[in-house]
Amino acid sequence: MSHVEIKKSYEEINKKIKEGKAVVVTAEEMPDILAREGVDGAFKKVDVVTTGTFGAMCSSGAFINIGHTKPRIKASKIWLNSVEAYGGIAAVDCYIGATQVQENDPLNMVHPGTFRYGGGHVIEDLIARKRIKLKAAGYGTDCYPLKEYEATITIDELRDAIMFNPRNAYQNYNCAVNLSQKTKYTYMGILKPDMANASYSSAGQLSPLLNDPYYWTIGAGTRIFLCGAVGSVVWHGTQHEPGCRRSPSGIPYEGGGTIAVMGDMKKMDPRYVRGASFTGYGCSIMIGIGIPIPILNRDLAFFTGQSDADLSCPVVDYGNDYPSGIGRALGQVSYAELKTGRIEFMGRMIETAPLSSYPVARTIANTLKEWILGGFTIGVPQTPLPTVPHGNEDETS
Repeated sequence: MSHVEIKKSYEEINKKIKEGKAVVVTAEEMPDILAREGVDGAFKKVDVVTTGTFGAMCSSGAFINIGHTKPRIKASKIWLNSVEAYGGIAAVDCYIGATQVQENDPLNMVHPGTFRYGGGHVIEDLIARKRIKLKAAGYGTDCYPLKEYEATITIDELRDAIMFNPRNAYQNYNCAVNLSQKTKYTYMGILKPDMANASYSSAGQLSPLLNDPYYWTIGAGTRIFLCGAVGSVVWHGTQHEPGCRRSPSGIPYEGGGTIAVMGDMKKMDPRYVRGASFTGYGCSIMIGIGIPIPILNRDLAFFTGQSDADLSCPVVDYGNDYPSGIGRALGQVSYAELKTGRIEFMGRMIETAPLSSYPVARTIANTLKEWILGGFTIGVPQTPLPTVPHGNEDETS
């Protein structure tokens, strides 16, 4: 792999998009082009590669402004469908997190709990324009005298509803197994004893950050598909780890990078956001994200042309190692193997199941492709994501 050399510019690619001359393909289509044309040919032929992912992303939520009441209230406590939102921001601002559970949920008192409704479900219901019960409480001040307020509202009656997710679109993720002798209830689903099943959560070859492993084109200001609307990357996500182990070609073997994203919930599509319940674990949310990758250089043509057979993730024991904080990978397995429904690992044939939806990821990538062919231009990142120098790959792995 050569050091990065900019051979196309954002201006050049966006000019071609505006003129209807850009060649746009999905990351599912790019491996065949790379195999047929080679790196140089693929670089010359393709201008933009679109990506997509749809999976559980716990570190998500929304800033809500309920609008001023008459008389006014300084709402220190706010509930939406009996799910508490954090009110310690301003008079009628709050933040609702996807994993917050409904008041009086029994949680895991009778294990395993079902966690039927939480913040992620509230966000889904708002975007679907369902009616939501709003309750607010304050302690009363001279300028905000009201102490209690209740109403039934839809998203259109809210002053603002802004999705802001601190950590989304993990570059890569674990394949989870359970080496213990007891069933484990985790955010990776229900894992049977003695490694009887395995779960994974990535779109593989469509995964946005796997297609730009050094984040050359992704940063604050990158325009993205977010739950059916135009959103934006606003910063690197929490737990962003560009110094993860990588293959000799630079592709992460483990979690790696993450992004923080935001967008207008009033413009989103409920097909691409779903509240989620994990038995014995808690509530979450399914988020749909698509990122366009402009092919600025040969390396990006190479990276976007990697198929599921070329990409792998670590197999991790969630029975003992993960809950104990032991950072050990039992081995690597390719996404091509995982997607067959069975993997051969440690001398066993193990059933596999995804927690993310590849068909929806494909739909997102194709929709973003249509947007670009229709004139959606590529946003130039103003603050790049933290990365590692190209060439610092793990040559021994």
